[in-house]
Amino acid sequence: MVIAAHHLHRRFRHTVAVRDFSLDVAQGEIVGLIGPDGAGKTTTLRMLAGVLRPTSGQAHVLGVDVVRNPEALREKVGYMPQRFSLYGDLSVLENLLFFAEIYRVPRGEREARIARLLRFAQLEPFVDRPADKLSGGMKKKLGLACALIHAPQLLLLDEPTNGVDPVSRREFWDILAELHLQGVTILITTPYMDEAERCNRVGLMFRGELIREGEPEALRQLAPGEMLVLYTPQLSEVEALLPQFPPYLEHQVYGDRLHIFVPNAREAQPQLQAFLQQHHIPVQSLYPDEPRLEEAFIHLIRQARKEEKRS
Repeated sequence: MVIAAHHLHRRFRHTVAVRDFSLDVAQGEIVGLIGPDGAGKTTTLRMLAGVLRPTSGQAHVLGVDVVRNPEALREKVGYMPQRFSLYGDLSVLENLLFFAEIYRVPRGEREARIARLLRFAQLEPFVDRPADKLSGGMKKKLGLACALIHAPQLLLLDEPTNGVDPVSRREFWDILAELHLQGVTILITTPYMDEAERCNRVGLMFRGELIREGEPEALRQLAPGEMLVLYTPQLSEVEALLPQFPPYLEHQVYGDRLHIFVPNAREAQPQLQAFLQQHHIPVQSLYPDEPRLEEAFIHLIRQARKEEKRS
């Protein structure tokens, strides 16, 4: 296993940031960690990168004990925190040269590696531009190139596309897909469900615990029943009425539409149409659809919060 983490626990005084975290990651996998703010994703990555000591538990990353020998990880792991420390007054090329020096890349290999990374990240036209003058997306790609300069076997990426535009996010993931094909193992945290869908496996964290883990398709099946999508100008009125609709299980609001969960969408569709007409609710559109990972994620978090209140 590239990552073998068992019962990791991290406490900050009276706050438990990570509780009993266990995860195995095989060579060549892309594994995503998702969860609300404060779920413990960043703390987990920092422990696996060897920059934060666990309070208890064990983890081996590429055969290295992260508790006993964290310094040995530096040559094997590429770690990109949320705020990657690029040097704004240095050019793209100078940043790459700086990190090549930090990671002790042999001088005879630096030129070829930098040329390959510039081409790989599509940064060749910007080699002389100061990092501060790059767009958000280009800064992220430069940060990734710097994390790759020493040819790591494992990438630990903490929300690397947060705050960048959709086109840049897609370009960044195109680069990750290419790295995946080359056999690089990737553990990534992300707030975007569409990115989580691109992972081989996804782990859902809540209150410091890994509460679910599996392939995206399997996690999608954890949504509560089947789904109807409703467009109506009276969303709040429908929300108040739904508990009176017998097949109703749960609902989620997405902008101008409701996702309504029922045991059988095909059977419930005409029933819901009649129910809404009975209450004089105009229906612009009502149709069955497949739940996405996002719907399952919201449902699981709601269930976890309910269980937390009961305990």
